[in-house]
Amino acid sequence: MDRVKLMNRTDTKFCISMPELAAALPSLLEFYRILEIEDCRIPSYKSLYFDTESFKFFKDHHNQKCSRHKVRFRTYVESDLSFLEIKHKTKGRTNKRRIPVDQIPGFLDDSHAEFVQKVLPEKLHLIPVMWNAFHRITFVHKVENERLTLDFNLSFSWEEKEASYPNLVIAELKQEKVNRNSTFYSLMKSHIIRPYRLSKYCLGCIQLHGEKNIKYNRFKKKLLKLAKINPHAA
Repeated sequence: MDRVKLMNRTDTKFCISMPELAAALPSLLEFYRILEIEDCRIPSYKSLYFDTESFKFFKDHHNQKCSRHKVRFRTYVESDLSFLEIKHKTKGRTNKRRIPVDQIPGFLDDSHAEFVQKVLPEKLHLIPVMWNAFHRITFVHKVENERLTLDFNLSFSWEEKEASYPNLVIAELKQEKVNRNSTFYSLMKSHIIRPYRLSKYCLGCIQLHGEKNIKYNRFKKKLLKLAKINPHAA
């Protein structure tokens, strides 16, 4: 894992169904090792995302802004580790900075806000907007400097509203630079599964806040694809 921390990297995402994941797993084991922590290979993750009242971070993504950010607290449940994390995507690369926290608070205190403002290019008033939870399998390539994460059992919630995607798997290939000949990329091409750009954060925002607070016209075709993968999402 030290070899593939890849805090500055390229990310390539794919959306597949649980049956497609089950079919793909055997062919991956020859080329990847599976991360195991405390005898657990399918750890749980829980995140609290922040945005402005006008959902600036979501809109930057929707409008395909070259430089955009995400701010969240994330707990790695089985490891009992929590961080305040800021992801900055620019020119196709993702840079992540983070600081440890004791647990996920419901707001940004002064020290958290200070860290955020040092990283963000402008001063913003951020508020919590969404909880997200999922399970993850992490693969590390035996040779290439590459990490593959498979996220599933996705759920989103805020106040009284909830949404879940029990049949959806979001696969994310993390590399120093895009290598379309890598094992997993080649496997997806062989099944005519193309890269799919839609973050968990944006998906959750659409489900929880889309009716009143945000527009998501550019994502509608992608949502149709997700509906085919997960027709009974709640």
